[in-house]
Amino acid sequence: MNYCLVASKQMVGIFLSVWVRRELVQHVGHLRVATIGRGIMGCLGNKGCIAMSMSLHRTSFCFVCSHLASGEKEGDELKRNSDVAEILKSAQFPRICKSPCRRIPERILDHDRVIWFGDLNYRVALSYQETRSLLRNNDWNSLLERDQLKIEREAGRVFNGWKEGKITFAPTYKYSQNSDIYAGETVKSKKKRRTPAWCDRILWHGNGMEQLQYLRGESKFSDHRPVCAVFAAQAEMNNRYRKACLGADSRIPSDELIPQRHSFY
Repeated sequence: MNYCLVASKQMVGIFLSVWVRRELVQHVGHLRVATIGRGIMGCLGNKGCIAMSMSLHRTSFCFVCSHLASGEKEGDELKRNSDVAEILKSAQFPRICKSPCRRIPERILDHDRVIWFGDLNYRVALSYQETRSLLRNNDWNSLLERDQLKIEREAGRVFNGWKEGKITFAPTYKYSQNSDIYAGETVKSKKKRRTPAWCDRILWHGNGMEQLQYLRGESKFSDHRPVCAVFAAQAEMNNRYRKACLGADSRIPSDELIPQRHSFY
């Protein structure tokens, strides 16, 4: 196995683990974890986030896994915006001794590279019937124009300055149990019906990152379909390690970067 687990954390239904290539583990440092609960009463852990901070060589990375407020009524997207704002405001990593050469980040946006992912729960601002009509025609572009996260980001109300790759896959929520059928087609009650949406997303912040792939898997383990992204990220090396790498090809073969199977069981 080419990867080693360096940190993991669970908070109710939210779980985050960070794996690093075996030869890079010795260059990982400043591992810290922060959690924010945004569930019942605004504090329980069924909603919220786990964030992990680490450094690789001289570059700081932060990974945020979140489950934001649910609901598809008009105005529910504002609750999700509020969750994001509170997480960015309140998530703080334990203070450690400062390096004589640089400051160790304590907030999410203090990091050089940040990846935020999970069930962000943003819905499509269309009726169930309108959405199903567009889905039958595979008209994802028209559907994405009504995606709440896209609308809120373009209005500057959430994730200002963040990036997301082009979505080229079908909505990831909500599916009937162990099937490829959206749940709305199998329930009679309109109260239980959920309009298909791209609830599961991956965004990033900071320079020195390039997204190579953004796709969904086809696991039927839950009523969501998982999403996956592959990034190429730059990391600043110290002078000693840089000299040791001179003349060596440090590039990773593409077949080790890109997932060869898209079923995430």
